[in-house]
Amino acid sequence: MAAPSLQADPNAASQQHIRRMRRRALLALRYVILIALALLFLFPILWSFINSIKLPAEALAVPPTYLPSEISLQNYEELTTYGKIGIAQHVYNSAIVALITVAGSIVLSTLGGYGFARFDFPLKNVLFILVLSTLMIPFQSILIPLFVMIVQVDLHDTLFGLALVYITFQLPFGIFLMRNSFLAVPHEIEESALLDGCSSLSILYRLMLRLVLPGIVTVAIYAFINSWNEFLAALIFMSDQDNFTLPVFLTTIRYGIWGDVNWGALQAGVIVTIIPSLGIFLALQRYYMDGLMGGAVKN
Repeated sequence: MAAPSLQADPNAASQQHIRRMRRRALLALRYVILIALALLFLFPILWSFINSIKLPAEALAVPPTYLPSEISLQNYEELTTYGKIGIAQHVYNSAIVALITVAGSIVLSTLGGYGFARFDFPLKNVLFILVLSTLMIPFQSILIPLFVMIVQVDLHDTLFGLALVYITFQLPFGIFLMRNSFLAVPHEIEESALLDGCSSLSILYRLMLRLVLPGIVTVAIYAFINSWNEFLAALIFMSDQDNFTLPVFLTTIRYGIWGDVNWGALQAGVIVTIIPSLGIFLALQRYYMDGLMGGAVKN
């Protein structure tokens, strides 16, 4: 009886070894595919960076050179003096608009999401569906009515007025996300706070905000990135060049008497634009993933 088991053991060990090798091969193939996809998505950023450190003449060369003959920061230096005020003022404009948008989106989305998640009032579901339905409306189609309204309240060509437009664009998604984040919090936690004498606003401020922090961070990241990179509304609502945001400023980078695009300076501006969004996302990605995978899928 012992002989068959001795003969079977080598076969079982061999099959287990084969399965282990297959798992390793599949894992290696998965990593190769993921690395290839990552390089594919990172290639435009890498190409912009390479062009930004070329000499201006090399950045404009046709056909283009793949690697710079020497590393140069002339394109970045040109951005600091381009136009009347350089890139610093436009970075400041974009930062102010983005910060106002983030603050307004967080406050209004949190209050709106908390109201839809925790209070009962007439036509609550109908109003929530109406809020979500605005996501299906292309924002380009409502720019003219928004422009008329902004002009009537004398906020045209102001950073605050542009931020109000961006907050309007962010609210539907923000309210949806925060409502689902609050729904993911057990009612028993809120009921125990009510028994201790806390009001609804006190519960929201002292307790609930900590529990839905990933959702708040997700709303903030979306609001910042969308307002920082948005171009069309900034182009329409801003007429004074001193108030241009960074994306609009980049379209004005020209050289020579014919107004050709200064590709080296433009690519340097692209890198400057990428850095804040990339840094904020990398710093807050843990909260961002928790916000999307947690409350965002709760019905």
